[in-house]
Amino acid sequence: MERTLNVPPKAKVGMNNSLLDRFFHLSENKTSVRTELLAGVTTFLTMAYILIVNPLFLGKEAGMGVGSVFVATAVASAIGTLLMGLLANYPIALAPGMGLNAYFTFAVVLGMKVPWQTALGAVFLSGLIFFLLTLTKVREAIINAIPSGLKLAVSTGIGLFIAFIGFKNAGIIVADPEGTFVTLTHDLGNPNILLTIFGLIITLFFMIKKVKGGIFYGMIVTAIVGWIFGIVKTPTAIFSMPPSIAPTFLQLDIMGAINMGFLTIVFSFLFVDLFDNIGTLVGVMNQAGFLKDNKIPRASRALFADSIATMVGSLFGTSTVTSYIESSAGVAAGGRTGLTAVFTSMMFIVALFFYPLVEAVAGVAAITSPALIIVGILMVASLKEIEWKQLDEAVPAFLTMLMMPLTFSIATGISVGFVTYPLVKIFAGKAKEVHPIMYVLGILFVLRFIFL
Repeated sequence: MERTLNVPPKAKVGMNNSLLDRFFHLSENKTSVRTELLAGVTTFLTMAYILIVNPLFLGKEAGMGVGSVFVATAVASAIGTLLMGLLANYPIALAPGMGLNAYFTFAVVLGMKVPWQTALGAVFLSGLIFFLLTLTKVREAIINAIPSGLKLAVSTGIGLFIAFIGFKNAGIIVADPEGTFVTLTHDLGNPNILLTIFGLIITLFFMIKKVKGGIFYGMIVTAIVGWIFGIVKTPTAIFSMPPSIAPTFLQLDIMGAINMGFLTIVFSFLFVDLFDNIGTLVGVMNQAGFLKDNKIPRASRALFADSIATMVGSLFGTSTVTSYIESSAGVAAGGRTGLTAVFTSMMFIVALFFYPLVEAVAGVAAITSPALIIVGILMVASLKEIEWKQLDEAVPAFLTMLMMPLTFSIATGISVGFVTYPLVKIFAGKAKEVHPIMYVLGILFVLRFIFL
C-alpha cells in the first residue's frame, strides 16, 4: 500500500494495467483505464440509437430483415470501432453512417429499384476503393480538389434529407399530389403523431440540457410512454440470444453491382464516406487536442479502419461504416486513447443480447423519427461556414443541399452540385481556381444525367 501511495501521479494514471498502459500510452495521454471505460460507455450510449434506426432503414424499409440487420449493425460497429482503437489508438467509434444508410435505402434500393444484395456489393466496392485510395496519394488529391463549400453542403443536405424522412415516416408531413405536393397532416390528434411530438420534445430537452446519450434516452422514454398508453407493442422479453444473421450474411452481389454500371452508386457511397469520415476525425481530434499543424497524426491508420469496417459490414449485411461525431461525447468524458474505442466496441457486442427491445421499437416511427429529426438538425450546423455572400460559392452549395430532399436522392444533390460548381466559376471568371479533377467529375455527372 505504501508503494502505491508513493508512486508519482503521472505513473499512477496507468497503474490499472501496465500492459494496457504500454499499448495505449495511457500515462502519456494522462488518462486511466477507469476514465477510458467511462468514456467508452458514454460514447456508446450517445450513438446507440443506430442499433434501432439502422434496422428500421435497411431491415424494414429496404426489406433485409430487422433481426439480421440489427446483428450486422452491432457486429460491424464493434469490429470497426475495435480496429480504430487498436490500429490508430484513437477514441473514435464507428458504425453504419446516418445519411449513408438513408442513401442505401431510399435512393438506391427504393429509388433506383436496385436489389439490396447488389447495393451491398456496391458498398463493398466503395470500401475496397477507399482502402486502395488510402494506400496512395489519390485520396489526398480528391480531398484537396473538392471545395469546402461543396463538402459542407453535402453534409447539410443529408441532414435536411434525414429530417424530412423523419417527418415523413411519422406521418406529420404527407403527400398532397393535387395541391402543394407535400403538406402538414390534418390528423395531428393521431396517437402515433402525438407520441412522435412528445418524443421530439423530450429528446430536445435532453439535448439542450446536454445529457450525454440524449438521443438514446429520448427514444427509451418515448418507448416507455408508448407502452404505457398501448401505442407501442410491449416487448416479450428483455434478453435473448441474437437473431440469425443468415438472411444477410455473405448475400452481397458484387458482380451485379459491376454489371449494372455501379460508378454513380459507388462514387456516392465513397464520396459521402470520405468527407464524413475526414470531418469527424478533424472535429474529434481538434476537441481532444491531437491536431498537429492542422494535420491528423496516424490518419492513414484511421482511414484503414474505416475502409476495412465498410467491407466487413457489407459482408455481414449493412451499409457503409464510418466514424461517428458522437465520439466527441466520449472525448468530453475524458477519453484520450484507443482504449475508449475498445470499450465502446465491447458495448456493441453486449447489445447483441438485447434484441427483443429493439424488435419492439424498431418499426415504430414515433420512436425513431424524433432521432432522425434531431440528427438532421445536428448535421446542418455546417451551414454557417458556407460563404453565402459569394454567389459562385452559394449557388452550387444551395442547389446541392436543396435537391437532396426535393428529389429524395442524395446522389442527385451531389451530382447537381458538381455540375454547377465549375459552371458558375467559369461565369465568375475564376475558371483557374477550379481543380482539374472538378472538371472531370462535372463531366462525368453530366453524362450520368444524360445516360442514367
